[in-house]
Amino acid sequence: MDIDLARKVDYWIGVPICFLLSTFLKVQNVFKKKNPKKISPLKIIFLELSEMGSVILAYPAIIKTRELFPKAELFFWIFKRNSGSVDILNAIPEKNVIEIRDKNLFLLLSDSIKTLWRIRREKIDIVIDMELFSRFTSILSYLSGAHIRAGFYRYTLEGLYRGELLTHRVFYNPYNHISDNFLSLIFSLEASDSHWPIPKRKVEDHKINLPQFTAGEEEKENIWNKLTAINKRIGRTNRLILISPDSSKLLPLRKWPTKNYIELIKKILTIENSYVLLIGNEDDKACAENIVSRVDKNRCINLAGMTTFKELITLFSIADLFISHDGGPSNFAALTSIKIIVLFGPETPQLYAPLSKNKTICYANYTCSPCVSAYNHRKTFCRDNKCLQAISVEEVYNVVKERLNE
Repeated sequence: MDIDLARKVDYWIGVPICFLLSTFLKVQNVFKKKNPKKISPLKIIFLELSEMGSVILAYPAIIKTRELFPKAELFFWIFKRNSGSVDILNAIPEKNVIEIRDKNLFLLLSDSIKTLWRIRREKIDIVIDMELFSRFTSILSYLSGAHIRAGFYRYTLEGLYRGELLTHRVFYNPYNHISDNFLSLIFSLEASDSHWPIPKRKVEDHKINLPQFTAGEEEKENIWNKLTAINKRIGRTNRLILISPDSSKLLPLRKWPTKNYIELIKKILTIENSYVLLIGNEDDKACAENIVSRVDKNRCINLAGMTTFKELITLFSIADLFISHDGGPSNFAALTSIKIIVLFGPETPQLYAPLSKNKTICYANYTCSPCVSAYNHRKTFCRDNKCLQAISVEEVYNVVKERLNE
């Protein structure tokens, strides 16, 4: 579904529904006896619909939930197009991944009703709403029937109204990494009622590492066969540099200029024994093909739309280096030991840097950056991303050489 349409629906329909449900809940609570009980949930569901990369960054929160509630059964609620990121973590049973199709408004609404019906039958105890101030997920959380609903709450912030439907209202801190914000959602379940806003806790370094994907020999063999079928010259002694040159339709402002990628690839291909592989989905094919046509076709391969999610992770595990704008692919790469170079501009690495020790961040740190955030539904009036254009080809190439020589 078109992202601008989704924003309008979330605002013009989501706000009044949140208000009506909140009013109903307040009236209901007047006549409801309060019986505070120690939380001992049987079933917990994580709700993160729209961001594949954020699912990877939510892994520490999932593990912490297992530690706090070892007897609970875990579920995940997500858009179908993003469910591969849940599968690769191997932290939620496949049968417990609940999917919503969002190709159009009709599918979105019909699947939402179907999944709500299933979730109410499952008798979920807790919903962890990981979306950043989405009214849609706030409504889903309430209608799920879960008696505990943890999510981000605005407190004294103007705007971003999503009703009063949460039972555990967590303060979203834009100065902390998003993975730590997700952890706060989990810690809120044990927070004292006297803590307001919740939770009050010391921010610690990320002690939980991401799961490391280890490709099997058969999986590696299959990906090598796919590469040699496209280009017979490529071999296992070559250096493979992966590049994701296009940006999601959700946030095209994150894209480094195509001409910069072309110039960078020309420089990389001067490095002996190197091949560049362009990755992406079906929507990225045209951009990748344009780049290939303007560089050395013998050593630059267009793989956009040609790999499954599992094959992409396998590709990360056999390659030497990955270069990308801020987005999902850099977080997927963090599941392997590949060296990563990430270009940040409209968003900040303070919040969304991949959880990898092998990362290098390129960030010009403009005064107007970040201009997209949870507080503006990641929509900005900027049409000229100087913050990314300020990162020069030479700067990135120098990092490439440095990382390859390590």
